[in-house]
Amino acid sequence: MARFSPRSIRGSKSRRAWAAALAATLLLSGCIGSGSMVPPRSVGRNAAAPPPPPETLYEADPAAPAGPAGTLPGAMPMASGGTTIGSGPVRVALILPLTGQGQSAVAAQSMKNAADLALAEAGSSEITVLVKDDRGTPEGASEAASQAVAEGAELILGPLFASSVQAAGQVARQSAKPVVAFSTDTSVAAPGVYLLSFLVQAEVDRIVSYAASQGRRSVAALIPETTYGRVAEAQFQQAAARHGLRVVAVERYPAGQPHGAVQRLAHTIAGAAPQADSVFIPESGDGLPMVAQALQTAGFDPQRVKPLGTGIWNEARVYALPALQGGWFAAPDNRGFEAFAARYRARFNTDPIRLATLSYDAVTLAVALNRARGAQRFAEGTLTDPSGFAGADGVFRFKPDGTNDRALAVQEIRGGATVMVSGAPRTLMASN
Repeated sequence: MARFSPRSIRGSKSRRAWAAALAATLLLSGCIGSGSMVPPRSVGRNAAAPPPPPETLYEADPAAPAGPAGTLPGAMPMASGGTTIGSGPVRVALILPLTGQGQSAVAAQSMKNAADLALAEAGSSEITVLVKDDRGTPEGASEAASQAVAEGAELILGPLFASSVQAAGQVARQSAKPVVAFSTDTSVAAPGVYLLSFLVQAEVDRIVSYAASQGRRSVAALIPETTYGRVAEAQFQQAAARHGLRVVAVERYPAGQPHGAVQRLAHTIAGAAPQADSVFIPESGDGLPMVAQALQTAGFDPQRVKPLGTGIWNEARVYALPALQGGWFAAPDNRGFEAFAARYRARFNTDPIRLATLSYDAVTLAVALNRARGAQRFAEGTLTDPSGFAGADGVFRFKPDGTNDRALAVQEIRGGATVMVSGAPRTLMASN
């Protein structure tokens, strides 16, 4: 799962409590999934127009003053509310829950900072980012989108929550403006409303495909009865059928209560002759310790039956669980986020949330497309270029239906750490 650990919050207990509160806020709102070393750029040979040289896209202007943390030169308040970043003629809106409830405002500030960093590093004088507060509500998102369109925004980045994306998307469609949003709820994706987020569907496909390629033939599943678990299970069933894996058994359990399901599954995944050679567990770092304990009690041996997971396994506390040693999970390549986080810390003196790369990539993509495509910069054909783009978290592309494809790595848990066993592809295969 995404790691949220700002340096300004002292003490491991405080950091864990803060992270759990933020994750819960985002999960309930349908916008959290899991979480290349360069900002977005066109990839592949089929782009309609070649991008400018990398240095013109990504190098910050060395003469430009950094300004105070959280601002860029020229940042100023808008008459109708919000602030701007940059002062170029091409206007792009960024809609975030800056005054949202709970910890969503903290997430929004981190994503706003990431947008600031993106524009600074791109050295762009062509883009103005109109930062709008949706207050974490659909009504606020509709108002923010209307303001943005009235102020000349050609592209809307955000919002973060599914209901807000739906509301902003309705306004944007009426004005024929595209949206690049940050929710993971694919029900709000649509032509013209594209999701840049980490989608569980892609992570499930990647881990099932990799397991099959490594000779796994039969799989069981332990599914938490959560929104994430239900989405993951549906994709798991499809992916298993597509890759020829036999689904031996599926057990579901109420969130935080896995013991009964594990006991029912014990004859399939434990003992000297298990019926399955792998077990899929789309559970988060909060729930996995209880699952791991139940597995150990049932006599589960991860050397016999391979644990499989998604990007929500991607945090340090999961790596120490004995029942998951040797387990595989699919997620974006960590190195891209770590490189981004180092630059973010240097500018803002705090850690970014894991989702911050989404706004960073979105803003840098806007800059790159403006430079590469001119008047067609945000046209449907430009945004859905099948060659895709390379972002801080690897290669991605927007599909015509508004969802996305991402190039993901597979990590193996070993002795309290992870080892990459299959790198993220540098290009994306042709869509079916």
